[in-house]
Amino acid sequence: MLARVLSSALLGVDAYIVQVETDISTGLPSFNTVGLPDSAVKESKDRVTAAIKNSDFHFPSSRITINLAPADVRKEGSAFDLPIALGILAATGQVETDRLDQLMTVGELALDGRIRSVNGSLPIALSARANHLSGLLIPQANAKEVAMIGGLDIYPVESLQQVIHFLNGKTIIPPFFYNAEEELEKQSQHMIDFSDVKGQEHVKRAIEVAAAGGHNIIMIGPPGSGKTMIAKRIPTILPKMDLEESLESTKINSILGLVNDQMPIVVTRPFRSPHHTISDAGLIGGGRIPKPGEVSLSHNGVLFLDELPEFRKNVLEAMRQPLEDGQVTISRANAALTYPANFMLVAAMNPCPCGFFGDMSRECRCSPDQMQKYISRISGPLLDRIDIQVEVPAVKYQDLVSSADGEPSSQIHNRIQGAREMQQSRFESTNIYSNASMRPKEIRQYCRVADTAQELLRVALTQLGLSARAYDRILKVSRTIADLDYSPSIESSHVSEAIQYRSLDRNYWQ
Repeated sequence: MLARVLSSALLGVDAYIVQVETDISTGLPSFNTVGLPDSAVKESKDRVTAAIKNSDFHFPSSRITINLAPADVRKEGSAFDLPIALGILAATGQVETDRLDQLMTVGELALDGRIRSVNGSLPIALSARANHLSGLLIPQANAKEVAMIGGLDIYPVESLQQVIHFLNGKTIIPPFFYNAEEELEKQSQHMIDFSDVKGQEHVKRAIEVAAAGGHNIIMIGPPGSGKTMIAKRIPTILPKMDLEESLESTKINSILGLVNDQMPIVVTRPFRSPHHTISDAGLIGGGRIPKPGEVSLSHNGVLFLDELPEFRKNVLEAMRQPLEDGQVTISRANAALTYPANFMLVAAMNPCPCGFFGDMSRECRCSPDQMQKYISRISGPLLDRIDIQVEVPAVKYQDLVSSADGEPSSQIHNRIQGAREMQQSRFESTNIYSNASMRPKEIRQYCRVADTAQELLRVALTQLGLSARAYDRILKVSRTIADLDYSPSIESSHVSEAIQYRSLDRNYWQ
């Protein structure tokens, strides 16, 4: 007796079809699973056995062999419980097989037959749609998450008994519908706003420029100057996510089990702020079984690294690839997995170990050697990949006691939205989404500066000792500043402002 049930497994941020083949033959009672299963898959035999018996179905006392094809790719997790149980019941004639060839099935079984949620259900649903299957049997808790893709009948199920009755035609499960577009339109209201930030107009301007062009930025200032407060408010001024971006971010969260029935899709720009003790695998991704890291979780959003020099050097250096390419590739002996990592890096640091260098009200006790050792934790190549560097001075007393509110996030957002629309029009026929992503070809095409600004660029390169990469960064930032002014050309004022965002190269790193 042989049966086949379609299921799916994850590979990176995508999923592929797995055929769960079940053979029941005469011989001593046994339950063997082949096809490179991990421990969680091997343990499914106990969950499946108990679930079938406790759901009032017959479990055969025969030799049972489960093959997970393709057999040369490792399978992990508990999502194969339901398809394995269906395979056994189909092979023993307890389940009609007419519909199984057009349905994908995933789900973890409890011992009493209830079906629990699984990780990665969204990429699994996308795989089912890509392979032209008609429907997906999915745990009830995952239904909202997968229903957002459309083009596939979603059947939410709560128990093994319900699934059997559905396949045998004894009950009807209506396809689940969920309006993801409506959810996106709601856009959760942010509880914080830029109007809360007192003073720091120069810093807020730099943040606006960075957000308008998708540029990376580092803030340098003493403790209590508001660096973290400002960083947390950056998602409130970024453009709203569209459905495609929401889908990409939700896929990553789905793989790690970070979505649930209350938050089925990601509708706001991610903001991730890992602690400086994080490992390179935690930040970039990896592990024995590779998983996405913080850079991928911040895809389409903001990655905030507070106290940047406190991060381990190998962790910071590992960020070069995602900052340059917008993705992370994790290589293992048998596979290479690529995760998206197109994020806006926002970093913050003190100017010295004690934090008070340059503060007029407090004395810095750090020696030049201590300061140099502290600053040198950030390599030049990494710093070159940060477009904007801005000093954050201590907040003035008159600003702190002022009753006037600062400019609200909504107004800043409107200006940034206008600049982004100009960039979308400019890069319409390319895969570039912002000025920060321009390649040398686009820089030469769209970042031509006026003759009067050429001298400013020459001085910047010679006196500040900037690299060729830093020169390109200045041109990109200049283009963004011009976009905020709705200027078709880059003028001297735009270049001048962009150059001052590289002044920290001179003040601290030389």
